[in-house]
Amino acid sequence: MLKNKLQPFIDRYEEINKMLISPDVINDIKKMTDLSKEQSSIQPIVKKAKEYIQVVNDIEDNKLLLEDEELGELAKEELKELEQKKPQLENEIKILMIPKDPNDNKNIYLELRAGTGGDEAAIFVSDLFKGYLRYAENNGWKVEIMNSSESEAGGYKEIVALFKGDHVYSKLKFEGGTHRVQRVPATESQGRVHTSAITVAVMPEVDDIEIDINPNDLKIDVMRSSGCGGQSVNTTDSAVRITHLPTGIVVTNQDQKSQHKNKEKAMKVLKARLFDLQMQEQMVQEGADRKAQVGTGDRSGRIRTYNYPQNRITDHRINLTLYRLEYIMNDGLFDEIIDPLIADHQAKLMEMSEV
Repeated sequence: MLKNKLQPFIDRYEEINKMLISPDVINDIKKMTDLSKEQSSIQPIVKKAKEYIQVVNDIEDNKLLLEDEELGELAKEELKELEQKKPQLENEIKILMIPKDPNDNKNIYLELRAGTGGDEAAIFVSDLFKGYLRYAENNGWKVEIMNSSESEAGGYKEIVALFKGDHVYSKLKFEGGTHRVQRVPATESQGRVHTSAITVAVMPEVDDIEIDINPNDLKIDVMRSSGCGGQSVNTTDSAVRITHLPTGIVVTNQDQKSQHKNKEKAMKVLKARLFDLQMQEQMVQEGADRKAQVGTGDRSGRIRTYNYPQNRITDHRINLTLYRLEYIMNDGLFDEIIDPLIADHQAKLMEMSEV
């Protein structure tokens, strides 16, 4: 019975309330922080649980009054409303009880890379990144560019940025994969529609305690920063390239004038990539069918298509098609796609929990 499953959440919430005012906890900042976070995480389900238990109790009370001459009709009307409300609350509670992704509250590194399509792919990297910037602005997030490699024709061959704010990973974690664009490039004189592809990777920011890197596993090279076409834009060796020898992961950073700052940023991105690699390996070991976020960059394995001639955006994972492409991209209204993806994910988790 759902009512019995909810009581432990209420008991734990009240237990934390008592612990937070005890001298032992007040004098232990770490313990107080951990308890406060736990309390905050279960607060939504406790609120719904109390509401649900009240509805169940009210239903039982009203059933007892159905035969009463004076209150029978009133009880009948109230019972009707309560029995409609009960399944709604049950569904909301089931969603709240779905195990939370431990990374959901983390900031992320968003990495966009041009794939098939040459210059047009690089231009679309820039276009999609601008859309994400507007989405970040809509959510009150901050964005810091970690590294970028510009294309001669405009746009970026690659760009990596740190997105900081509330629940960034929970919102953007489904953006990882191959994104395909269909449109007439600005350089196309015949007006023909071209198809290009770029890849997006979403990596949660990690603390030092989460990733331990052996300095002997790193090969660090320094060089002069360069711009489009290879021309030097810096007369000092400030650019940094870090190679993680065991995995072959390479991270380059040249956006800062200081070699120290470039190295610091590159290390942060490296840790995020290694953490993401660990997550993928763990999911494989647990039997999860998870494809790597970044594929080959060609037109296969796409998760989403942006068709500009038809003003159409299609997410192939949930068969969602919207004819509002320019509106979504220009105003950063990605919630129109992300919210259905989250809902679909939650529904699948609920099905798994009920099996």
